[in-house]
Amino acid sequence: MLDPAPFLRKLFAALAEYDLDVSLFPLDHLCYRVENDERYQALRNALDREGVLLSENEVGGRPIATYHLNTPFLFDGRSIDVLELPAPKPGSPYAEGFEHAEFVVDEDLMGFTQRHTQLAWDLSGMDKTINADVRLRFDGFSVKFHRRALADVIADEKA
Repeated sequence: MLDPAPFLRKLFAALAEYDLDVSLFPLDHLCYRVENDERYQALRNALDREGVLLSENEVGGRPIATYHLNTPFLFDGRSIDVLELPAPKPGSPYAEGFEHAEFVVDEDLMGFTQRHTQLAWDLSGMDKTINADVRLRFDGFSVKFHRRALADVIADEKA
């Protein structure tokens, strides 16, 4: 199956470089991008055997599937059991691989960013009505911070 270790090493090294301590924040989920619809369907079929589909919803003109993995990814004392798999957006090509990680923070997002003013925050996700987020972009990947775990948001939407 997929191996997130190289991506996570790069991610945590970037966060350390900017002195952003995430040790107390749960790493909620990872996002894995694919290049084409055929690969999306093939990976989705494989994930159907490796986990439980929590949801598949149309977002931004393409489906995004979210899985709870039967066997979580383990990395540096963390257990990550949710994987987000977006189909490619027409006209927005991505190389296949892990694209972002999301952490859950236990404070107001604006307060969180204001404690780290040395960073170039992308605040465009603050406009989301459900589970707003803030993002840091690095070379070829990003990290997001939000208030609620994706699996909890999906469960609430289904209730």
